[in-house]
Amino acid sequence: MKEVAIIGIGMIKWGELWEKSLRDLAVEAALKCFDDAGVDRVDTIYVGCMSSGLFNNQEHLASVVPDYLGQRFTPATRVESACASGGLAVRSAFLEVASGMSEYALAVGVEKMTDVDGGEATFGLATAADQDNEAFHGVTFPGLYAIMANAHMDKYGTTIEQLSQVAVKNHYNGSMNPHAQYPFKVTLDQVMNSTKIADPLRLFHCSPITDGAAAVLLVPVEKAKALNKPYAVITGIGLATDTIALCQREELYNLKVVEKSAQRALKMAGKTIKDVDFAEVHDCFTIAEIMVMEAIGVVEPGKGGPAVMDGLTALDGKFPINPSGGLKAKGHPVGATGVAQICEAVNQLRGESGQRQLKNAGTALTQNMGGSGASSVVHILEARS
Repeated sequence: MKEVAIIGIGMIKWGELWEKSLRDLAVEAALKCFDDAGVDRVDTIYVGCMSSGLFNNQEHLASVVPDYLGQRFTPATRVESACASGGLAVRSAFLEVASGMSEYALAVGVEKMTDVDGGEATFGLATAADQDNEAFHGVTFPGLYAIMANAHMDKYGTTIEQLSQVAVKNHYNGSMNPHAQYPFKVTLDQVMNSTKIADPLRLFHCSPITDGAAAVLLVPVEKAKALNKPYAVITGIGLATDTIALCQREELYNLKVVEKSAQRALKMAGKTIKDVDFAEVHDCFTIAEIMVMEAIGVVEPGKGGPAVMDGLTALDGKFPINPSGGLKAKGHPVGATGVAQICEAVNQLRGESGQRQLKNAGTALTQNMGGSGASSVVHILEARS
């Protein structure tokens, strides 16, 4: 396979974007990506999106995006894996370039979730759960992650303070991110006293409903070298799936799908987690960040909560997690999240993250998850110049 580089990234301000359509979001992010790369050539397009049919009554994004991007007749494919759709779109674009099928592959992640009310959004998101064993009985994703949180707390003694500190950390990081939906700081008391959603999870333990898009442009490394500017290389990718229903897993306090996907990505990159400098992970709920950091091997199982309290994952910690603010503060337009994680990783590796720039950022890991851990995509990226 050819070595694959990312030469352009594009991300828009996320939030409740009433004045913009689904196609507007995707096109704006893609054009920013072209501007960043300094090129406008594209041989193929992959669009990550979970539920545009339910949220916007618009399917066939493989035609919509190239059409309104001014790329008529360009081969395009829509990719869906619930909340991991964006990460899977990047993986698909990687394979396109690595195989030699294309030289310039664009991965766009997009979702516009606020065109429907809260009930309809909850219904749309629940399609990523097991319809017969979960959604039919009224179990929503806050409920599923609450089950996982309770299991983790019972097994390891994880506390509500530890779950809350994840939100405090990520909002602090997000307060310095101009693209974040909620760029403000919160206190531990504010998180712990916010409205209860599904015991033990409270409102500030949960990621929001978001409109947003992000894009990355992938090329063979020799094309990136010719541009004479810093770029990032994807050296490892891991994909795994698990049972869609939480009730069919042997254990509820770990994420085997994340462990498997991370192991595959690190093996492909020829690295261990000790070689990674920071990570962007899927904190759809704060318990998820704790479980993911354990699954990828940053700490031993059960040590995630104490590690957060000790500052291990802070911007100035030994292993920063979610310097972007994560899904919690940056937002979670489900089809775009995985692509945005790549954007943040590339920004950090290029040393262009402003106030939240990490020191000595040379190798990054991104982890994008679907449902309650039914799918997971992990990328390893390295800085080059």
